[in-house]
Amino acid sequence: MEKELSRIITEDEQKVAAGERIRFTVPARHNQRLQALVEAINADEELYTLWRCANVNAVDRNKMSDHGPVHIKIVANLALKLLRLLAEADVPLGIVGDHGLEPEDAEVVAVLAAALHDLGIAVHRENHEEFSLFLAHTKARELLSTIYPVRERTIVLSEVLHAIIAHHWDVRCYTTEASVVKVADALDMTHGRSRIAFESGDVNIHSVSAQAIDAVHIRKGNGIPVEVEIVMANSAGIFQVDNLLKRKLRNSTIAPYVRVIARVAPEVERKIVGVYEM
Repeated sequence: MEKELSRIITEDEQKVAAGERIRFTVPARHNQRLQALVEAINADEELYTLWRCANVNAVDRNKMSDHGPVHIKIVANLALKLLRLLAEADVPLGIVGDHGLEPEDAEVVAVLAAALHDLGIAVHRENHEEFSLFLAHTKARELLSTIYPVRERTIVLSEVLHAIIAHHWDVRCYTTEASVVKVADALDMTHGRSRIAFESGDVNIHSVSAQAIDAVHIRKGNGIPVEVEIVMANSAGIFQVDNLLKRKLRNSTIAPYVRVIARVAPEVERKIVGVYEM
């Protein structure tokens, strides 16, 4: 599955670079409400345009890494995978325990929050989590309108908005659903995902360490619900793990259920920077 997703993401990056539209996909399995959501997302021209607007502000104007359709797709798939592993281990789901809905609804919350979490970057990069809320409120109601009646729709909407605001690293998550979105956002860290800042000449610990991440693998752990393995080609990648991922994981509810292992590939470490001048 991971190799297939990696191949799809590479193809999607090429399509986006060529100005083509890509499809939003996650493995819905037998979750009909999630499948209906995916179909609604793919039919929504305004949402896709907002993703593109966010990427203009992130990539073109701020020389940051991708925050557009490809990033959204990666985060949604990682969040869903994390959620399913945790649910399989009977980790409590907020929308189930607190609102009496179903695990399938928790999947809708995680995927929809992932789809909408960076909309605020279309307004401004700084404080984008707050800006995402007012764009996401209207858009989420539209997308959910044919899937849920009013009561359930309102609950799902509230949980989605919580997950969006809580994806900022220092905002505390209240639910497993919000936590998997927060952590999945940090796991979009492989070297191909940071190439824009690096190739534009912005050589710093953030861009260099991100270039050092070769792969991220998520699987069921031995004695723990989730194991995240981060494969590095250079030990500089530790910064990504220690400074970026760790602080998001610590401010989530799922830290006790996740083991993170970062290792350098057995081959000789790859040189990333030859000379640095200031």
